[in-house]
Amino acid sequence: MSKAVVVKKNNGGTIAQNKRARHDYFIEEKFEAGMSLQGWEVKSLRAGRMSLTESYIIFKNGEAYLFGAQIQPLLTASSHVVPEATRTRKLLLSRREIGQLLGAVNQKGYSCVPLACYWKGHLVKLEIALVKGKQLHDKRATEKDRDWQRDKARIMHK
Repeated sequence: MSKAVVVKKNNGGTIAQNKRARHDYFIEEKFEAGMSLQGWEVKSLRAGRMSLTESYIIFKNGEAYLFGAQIQPLLTASSHVVPEATRTRKLLLSRREIGQLLGAVNQKGYSCVPLACYWKGHLVKLEIALVKGKQLHDKRATEKDRDWQRDKARIMHK
């Protein structure tokens, strides 16, 4: 007799999104980066305990770091590890991608912010973007356009 094997599919599951970034910035270009994590952080991410709202990307010594993201530790975390929820985490990008991001941030006046964190197979990936800030009238125009698209879809659906 053969036993049925149950396989969990965890591909493409979103852990956290930075919805505020889409409201506050014009998104110019997106990149996918890996993250260097500790064991307790991965367990917390599996439980969905991450927030990207006030986070951004900093560049130091030719490397990229995620600053300000919060991963809340689980209550069942190991006693010999002192979890720090807002520690700076290293991003895993190629040298070419880091050069491209660093050049745009330093020379063209862009900012670099995380948009989403998600599972890709068994790996944790972070979607980061080069962005330009929106002013108040740009935010209003975006909201007005989004409302018009929604109303147009309702009219066409009837």
